[in-house]
Amino acid sequence: MSSFEHEPVLAAEVVDLLAPVPGGLVIDGTVGGGGHAARILDSRPDLRVLGIDRDAEARAAATAHLARFGERARVAAGGFEDLAAVVARSGSEGQAVAVLLDLGVSSPQLDRRRRGFSYWDPDAPLDMRMDSSQELTAADVVNGYGEDELAGVIARYGEERYARRIARRIVARRPLRDAGSLVDAIKEAIPAPARRRGGHPARRTFQAIRMEVNRELPNLADGLDEAVHLLTPGGRLMVISYHSLEDRLVKERFAGYSGATEGRSAGRPLPEPGPRPLTRLVTRRPIRPSEVEMTANPRSSSARLRAVERLP
Repeated sequence: MSSFEHEPVLAAEVVDLLAPVPGGLVIDGTVGGGGHAARILDSRPDLRVLGIDRDAEARAAATAHLARFGERARVAAGGFEDLAAVVARSGSEGQAVAVLLDLGVSSPQLDRRRRGFSYWDPDAPLDMRMDSSQELTAADVVNGYGEDELAGVIARYGEERYARRIARRIVARRPLRDAGSLVDAIKEAIPAPARRRGGHPARRTFQAIRMEVNRELPNLADGLDEAVHLLTPGGRLMVISYHSLEDRLVKERFAGYSGATEGRSAGRPLPEPGPRPLTRLVTRRPIRPSEVEMTANPRSSSARLRAVERLP
């Protein structure tokens, strides 16, 4: 499964953030091919990792990649929105000293045609599921949602100014069978001058449909709430996000845990403030990749790393 491996983003920065935490269990809630987990385990012999992923191919790759660490590394199936239940099923004992969530779509997922995440392959299926066992696919969204609902998804998750025109054109061209037909519908809906600016014209719509298929923002909010309550005092929650919607939700959620009130994220209320804050902010501004990393791995350029620390 070596083809699933990819360079973990901001790995050195994640290891640095772990330096003050006590020894114990680190939960990698999006283990992917095991890149971050391996760097964490290499950095400190007093840490062990439970890697979680909803993608079966990722779990197989992570299991192989982390085999050299023996009992210090375990891999489990699940999503981070059910973090506490997954941890309990895995048999891991005690609270976590850290939780890491890397919200990016991995390079192997993007590059494998049959997964349907990329707009570059016209023959790719309309799939986009992180968990191939779930029922809802991109084809269901594209061919089954009403025009209003589809326009709402594209506007909300893609921040696409031409969402209504794109939804109308998709509905008119149904049924759409593959990524190429979806790209064609999007291009037809966007005015020619706009198609020549801001990268590939289908990028925002594909992002929106992927996020809808995988319930990415609702799951992220649930996952953050689960993660912060799994931490031991002094433990750290670290999140790497890749676009403004994710980063805004993480920023506001972290503010809520830390005693601030910054409104609502994705229509969801912030956690109710308790008698004292749950966490303190470790990163008041997000950590960004270095120029060296962005040059070596252009897909890292949009990454933002934020962290909070659980208070006693």
